[in-house]
Amino acid sequence: MNDTDVYVVGSHCMPFGRWPNKSLKELTRQAYLGALADAGLARGDEIEAAWFGSCLMHVWGQSAIRGNVCFIPLVREGLFPDRAPIINVEGGCATGSLALAGAYKEIKAGDAQLTLAIGVEKLYDPVDPARVLAAFAQGMDQIDPQDWIGHYGAVARGLGRSFSTGPDRSAPMDTYAMQALLHMQHYGTTVEQIAYACAKNHNAGALNPNAQYRFTTTPEAVLADRLVSEPLTRSMCAPIGDGAAAALVCSGDWLRRQPPEVRARAIAIRGIGLAGGKYRALDEPGLSRAAADRAYRMAGIGPADIDVAEVHDATSYCELYQCEMLRLCGEGEGGPFVASGATALGGKVPVNTSGGLVSKGHPIGATGLSMCAELVTQLRGEAGPRQVEGASIAVQENGGGVIGLEEALAAVVVYGRS
Repeated sequence: MNDTDVYVVGSHCMPFGRWPNKSLKELTRQAYLGALADAGLARGDEIEAAWFGSCLMHVWGQSAIRGNVCFIPLVREGLFPDRAPIINVEGGCATGSLALAGAYKEIKAGDAQLTLAIGVEKLYDPVDPARVLAAFAQGMDQIDPQDWIGHYGAVARGLGRSFSTGPDRSAPMDTYAMQALLHMQHYGTTVEQIAYACAKNHNAGALNPNAQYRFTTTPEAVLADRLVSEPLTRSMCAPIGDGAAAALVCSGDWLRRQPPEVRARAIAIRGIGLAGGKYRALDEPGLSRAAADRAYRMAGIGPADIDVAEVHDATSYCELYQCEMLRLCGEGEGGPFVASGATALGGKVPVNTSGGLVSKGHPIGATGLSMCAELVTQLRGEAGPRQVEGASIAVQENGGGVIGLEEALAAVVVYGRS
């Protein structure tokens, strides 16, 4: 253990769901205190900085100093240091991983010994649900929207189709649908393979007490569900919900001074790779490939070393594609790979043991840190009925926003049992 090694010493993910009676400050408290307790700490006196992620707090009237406001009660009560800076970050659906990257880099640079990464989001409005749905489009270019609309229109015409979105629809789901159709034409991927991935993750979510949806299903039931945007049915799309997740990140020097029971449960962050999106060519690998390659190089591992993974399945098609980008299978082979059972519990590389976004839920700012919590739990051997036996190396992929046929930002994190 080196002084500059970086570890997750505490993590917590609250149950995701529709929590109309929980405020943003209450969600923040729940995730923060949960992470403290997991690290064996009663208070956060030693925390030197917090990286706070949220995307849509402006919908609720707080467009700036978001984390600073959410931590006011915790500072007043002496649970969080009153002069520790809270840095606000936003990267679309990759916000939670971006907060984790900030906390990690501060430790790695030697600027702090103990930092916090936290992601908080409220997406459910019981009075006007469409208000939040419309805000999702902020994850796309609103200055020159004709750029992405025209781009998708051209892709659709190449497929012999048309592209449109509207105020009663989710623009991100429409873009994912077009990406899925493109993959289906190029590689022969089938909607049945996407349905398999979906059912597999819902069945895993039934084992996760933090999942928003906890029911089992079948590929046939997934295909029979209401169509959202062809070829995606409702079951294949992440739900609307609220939630928060957090991780305490420490240096090797700080960890060395902790009790044996704390040291035994610490999980190393072995590598983090970030990549930016662009209007890529149709046959060009996505940005998560670049992020994964960077993370693997930093960690000194290859994709064959991965025991368990969490990927950003905002739609179930995404699991097929991200398995390819993470090099868990060859390009164009995601459909057969997933449908073979390779990513199921007990398979070659279990993926989304949490239930994934389609079952666990997708409170945008919290998603990346909920992945962290799941993989930390797996590497500790504490995942109960969804445990991947002998897991020692894990990877998460988290993408946010839309630029062309890919995300605006992707983050890939490699964890290792210490």
